[in-house]
Amino acid sequence: MECLAVPKLPDGLGWLYEIKLDGYRAIAVKSEGRLNLFSRRRNSVNRQYALVFEALSDLPNNTVIDGEVVALDESGRPDFNLLQHYRAEASRIHYFVFDLLVYKNRDVTRLPLIERHQVMKSVLKLESPRIRITDYFETSAADMLNAIRAQGLEGVVAKRKDSRYEAGKRSGSWAKYRLNSGQELVIGGYIPGAHGVDAIVVGYYRGQNLIYVARVRNGFVPALRRQIFARLKPLLIPKCPFVNLPETHKGHWGEGLTAADMEKCAWVRPQLVARIEFLEWTPSDHLRHAKFAGLRGDKDPRKVIKEHGGEG
Repeated sequence: MECLAVPKLPDGLGWLYEIKLDGYRAIAVKSEGRLNLFSRRRNSVNRQYALVFEALSDLPNNTVIDGEVVALDESGRPDFNLLQHYRAEASRIHYFVFDLLVYKNRDVTRLPLIERHQVMKSVLKLESPRIRITDYFETSAADMLNAIRAQGLEGVVAKRKDSRYEAGKRSGSWAKYRLNSGQELVIGGYIPGAHGVDAIVVGYYRGQNLIYVARVRNGFVPALRRQIFARLKPLLIPKCPFVNLPETHKGHWGEGLTAADMEKCAWVRPQLVARIEFLEWTPSDHLRHAKFAGLRGDKDPRKVIKEHGGEG
């Protein structure tokens, strides 16, 4: 089940709230005694997050849970950048469980969320401190947002108490609201540089069309530029994948990509998704002061759409 990005946090007695964790979504499945941890795109991450995988060993047989792999900094706050270095920072990586789908062969997805939570907390007795069951809060949207702001956290997830688990759907029964300005965007090209990549060219999908929004140069160190180049080189294509290029002028903030600019670009199949942080959306639907924060291997490029902005 997926979250719908919203411009205003839903409010009312029918909603509960969770802290928006800055990590990778993952489903844990234990079937016939065999455990697997899958990404949102159904790839195994057993080896990638080996300590989490080991910590889930006492998950009951024939049980499925939904959660998020999260790296915590020294103060216990989610840190997406640490998660990018999962080998070096393995000891900081945890798994936060926020939903129960199947328990000992019993499908509970049709139960209301509040009942699934009750069942989950009563039956899941996972011993490792690396595995945590996410808390939810029954309060007003304003109070929840004030608490999140005070802690400097990324945002809030709102869920309807009576919502069923709708696998693969973004119905709006789960909603996410960011306090910072950032979202996932698809890489459709890059500008070559001394370390392979000088800048990446990114956008989002509007229907079947890939829409250009920014060139991103900030947020890279030389080693990271080389790593990104190694991922992009096999994806090279001759034609620009963005339907709104070239643009006629650079715009007020220099964010446009003209035909002359495009001559410097190399184009790639839009298969990689990057987390991009930025100051704001401009009136011309571009990003201002964009910065690369990391790759998102768990996101389907075709599902990357423009999210409603938070408060900056």
